[in-house]
Amino acid sequence: MAASYDYDDAAGAGGYQQQPQADTLGYDPNFVPDSVKSFVVHLYRHIREKNVYEIHQMYETSFQTLSDRMFKETPWPSVEAVAPYVDNDHVFCLLYREMWFRHLYARLSPTLKQRIDSWDNYCSLFQVVLHGVVNMQLPNQWLWDMVDEFVYQFQSFCQYRAKMKSKTEQEITLLKQHDQAWNVYGVLNYLQALVEKSSIIQILEQEKEEGQEQFTATDGYDYSGGSNVLKVLGYFSMIGLLRVHCLLGDYYTGLKCLMPIDISQQGVYTSVIGSHITTIYHYGFANLMLRRYVDSIREFSKILLYIYKTKQYHQKSSQYEQILKKNEQMYALLTVSLSLCPQVKLVDETVNSQLREKYGEKMLRMQRYDEEAFALYDELFSYACPKFITPSTPSFEEPLVNYNQDAYRLQLKLFLYEVKQQQLLSGLRTFLKVYSSISLGKLATYLEVDESSLRTILMTYKHKTHAVNTDGKIISNADIDFYIVDDMVHVIESRPAKRYGDYFLRQIVKLEGVMTDLDRIKLD
Repeated sequence: MAASYDYDDAAGAGGYQQQPQADTLGYDPNFVPDSVKSFVVHLYRHIREKNVYEIHQMYETSFQTLSDRMFKETPWPSVEAVAPYVDNDHVFCLLYREMWFRHLYARLSPTLKQRIDSWDNYCSLFQVVLHGVVNMQLPNQWLWDMVDEFVYQFQSFCQYRAKMKSKTEQEITLLKQHDQAWNVYGVLNYLQALVEKSSIIQILEQEKEEGQEQFTATDGYDYSGGSNVLKVLGYFSMIGLLRVHCLLGDYYTGLKCLMPIDISQQGVYTSVIGSHITTIYHYGFANLMLRRYVDSIREFSKILLYIYKTKQYHQKSSQYEQILKKNEQMYALLTVSLSLCPQVKLVDETVNSQLREKYGEKMLRMQRYDEEAFALYDELFSYACPKFITPSTPSFEEPLVNYNQDAYRLQLKLFLYEVKQQQLLSGLRTFLKVYSSISLGKLATYLEVDESSLRTILMTYKHKTHAVNTDGKIISNADIDFYIVDDMVHVIESRPAKRYGDYFLRQIVKLEGVMTDLDRIKLD
């Protein structure tokens, strides 16, 4: 049987390092149960045959079933133990180890040595993809999980390293020796290299120009006998870059990295539920922090409606709990966005109903901007924000301190400072809603300020209700705007287009409910 993938041996030179062993009583890394032998043999064969459907079934179902049944509290058998059953295939062993470490992170607590070994394995795997000739098809779910886990383990390592007070001398020595492991530049370079080497940006641009969606229409798969691995990894790496930059607090760069993907359309990123949710969560959060509230509200509303309609289909998925968690976090972020920019007309009726049920009372209190309101902004931001990281290595010469919360505290401080500035504008907005035009003098009297201060407040309102988008254009977030002519403030209120279709559909559903109740009464 001809091999279905080739690679340059030099790309992954150095072979395999000794598989890290878990400190679990009774765990023998060299013992391979028959069910695991069967699993790796069949998975290896399906990968060689490019049978994506079977690979997906084994990856999504069989791997999870075996993990639940046999490896709930222990790692899988070591790569050295399973290698003889798969012809000691270098690439397959790298893929197996990637799954091995992912299972370890999900079920157990990895040691520092294991974290470093996982980094080395990702480096070897990405080197093969970037510099070898990889000729295999893998499911999008697996390729997304690779990028997602790579960023997660980077985030986890930064959080772990920042808790210096509890580190032993052995751990500190190991951190000094492996100071390049999970280095922020290394992580960014790998993701950027995958984007560039895959030429994915050019592929997506060509699709837009020619209107032929070869990549998007096939969800990234290559049905002409080629490989989807590099292209799809490059595609998902753009989402990975967005996430990393959000963790670093660089929202503008993160959104720039995502620009080649048109999130207003269905795309490869929507083919995997985890990818879809992660993309919109970080996109919405980045826009929230850049005061582009309209974009945040619109995208949060769309994804929350999507989750509401489809979550029952993912109940058996290993990602179901994560879907529910992100769903709740995005409701919290939508609450924050709407409190700062009350554009409820952008929110779908179903989502709005859920929102009122979850946060209706809190939102009313948040819009008052008193001390309690600031506590609520603090609470929702802390619950829903990403786990920010400080990527720099610690100073080993100075007294060891924990700095894992520093990045979060800084982002929270910046956010609450923005909220405080918005507080000054709440009174102005109330009066603008009442009048279609009003003189500067009269408005100054109502706000109990002089005309000079009022002009400053009006300019601040203009500044805070406008933002610069990724194309460099100034966009408005205001539902109420104004212009001044001859000391008169003229108010412009944007009026939402009436959605008659939605209204009639809701009434039809209500009528059907009433008729069902009437039929039930007749039967009784």
